[in-house]
Amino acid sequence: MLELKGLRCGYGSLEAVHGIDLVVPQGQITALIGPNGAGKSSTLMAIMGHVKVLGGSIEFQGKSIGGLSPAQRTRLGLAIAPEGRRIFHDLSVRENLIVGGYLLDRADSSAREAEVLRLFPRLAERARQQAGSLSGGEQQMLAIGRALMAGPSVLLVDELSLGLMPKVVDDIFSALIQLKGQGLTVLLVEQNIQRVLVDADWVAVLTAGRLAHCGPAAEVGSHKDLASMLLG
Repeated sequence: MLELKGLRCGYGSLEAVHGIDLVVPQGQITALIGPNGAGKSSTLMAIMGHVKVLGGSIEFQGKSIGGLSPAQRTRLGLAIAPEGRRIFHDLSVRENLIVGGYLLDRADSSAREAEVLRLFPRLAERARQQAGSLSGGEQQMLAIGRALMAGPSVLLVDELSLGLMPKVVDDIFSALIQLKGQGLTVLLVEQNIQRVLVDADWVAVLTAGRLAHCGPAAEVGSHKDLASMLLG
């Protein structure tokens, strides 16, 4: 579904990711874990076209997307719930969702909105509420819901559980597992290692911009050097 080949990316002359190879399997949840500054968020943003690729390639469904704009990548089937959520605080929940479905006609947008609200009942209860007044967990649900409005085949989620209550994290992971059952591919950055090792199918460990290990979640969880890798 998504493959990184020798990916190098960064900001200006600063290289944050130094040649990683990663395959994201179709219909699975893959998690990127590692210490702060390891290059996890930079990798997601490079996939979406928001961070400059300095070398290597990004392939989506077997074709290179390196020359495509973020909007073109969205049209192909990639979508992101970014770090910090970046919702439109002055718009209502429903208006945020409509913005996420800007590529759709009215009928398709309405149908997809209904699907998102079924997935996240809390958002349905607050559909007319100003997004800036939502709790942190509800804002994260909205950020994911807005990304889903584009109808992606691959969903990227950056820092899913950061600052959220455990019950909210449970609800969001349950929603992602439900989406996986419907065929969605998920690539997420997550700090909650215990949760990742239970709910993800594949785990990739990044340290200092390099891929330290990648494999099935159970295998990564039992790796004798996992703690040292996570500490960088």
